[in-house]
Amino acid sequence: MSILLTGATGYIGSSVLPRLLEEGHTVTALVRDDAKAEAVRAAGATAVVGDATDAALVARLAAESDGVIHLASASDVDPGFVAAILEGLGESGKPFVHTGGIWTYGSNADIAEDSPVAPPALTAWRGASEAVVLRASGARGMVVVPSIVYGRGAGLARLIVDAPRGEGVAPALRLIGDGTQHWATVHVDDLAALYVLALENGEAGAVYIGASGANPTVRELGELAARAADVAGGVQEETVEETSARLGSGLAEALLLDQQARGSKARIDLGWEPNGPALADEIAAGSYAPETARA
Repeated sequence: MSILLTGATGYIGSSVLPRLLEEGHTVTALVRDDAKAEAVRAAGATAVVGDATDAALVARLAAESDGVIHLASASDVDPGFVAAILEGLGESGKPFVHTGGIWTYGSNADIAEDSPVAPPALTAWRGASEAVVLRASGARGMVVVPSIVYGRGAGLARLIVDAPRGEGVAPALRLIGDGTQHWATVHVDDLAALYVLALENGEAGAVYIGASGANPTVRELGELAARAADVAGGVQEETVEETSARLGSGLAEALLLDQQARGSKARIDLGWEPNGPALADEIAAGSYAPETARA
């Protein structure tokens, strides 16, 4: 298929783009500037420099495609972008894979696609656009919900491994809150595979949670990071107020959510098989670990 992709040069998109090409699809990526266009072309795709808020352009590109994956999701882009995509796709039945987020479900020890929603303020805007995609009558609209994405040494895991160290004889790595909260996680390459499977085989109106099934606590991850970096004092808890002051209240509220998910629906319905290294292993001796730990 010929796929329209947004966010192609971003963290997730940098894995989705090559995955699409490996599966035999051709890709047209909508990018904001010439530098991103060069990166897209170097990867083997076609680049169109333009703005995701240009409704006429977006509708035309959607009409010319066999399907759309939207990764560059943002509160100031999504409403107009979604409307333009659905206009361009018309009554074609072509797939439109939109991006959600695990934080939408709030704190929950066993998150499934139909779990109640309780989004933090940071991501409360997502619901309206997702609902439009899922209700689409002319296109095969779906939402992929990434958990906390990690891998390749990037993503939110850097907030743990790069956390401030305390001062004194035995400095300690600062946790996000007290560290008892679980994070639902997914490797970026496994998530890319899910996007492609949803595009190819997903059902209209379906939501697919991208979760590996590994749900470590922030304390567990912090202790691994401290050990890998030989931080003498181990880890040190923060109060909610301290974390909010350090990271901002919006992000802190989201990162302090206690979430666990298994991603069972994607496995059962799409045959998804996440097999990337666990975040714990990546921190202990993988892409986030210092050279000495990797060695």
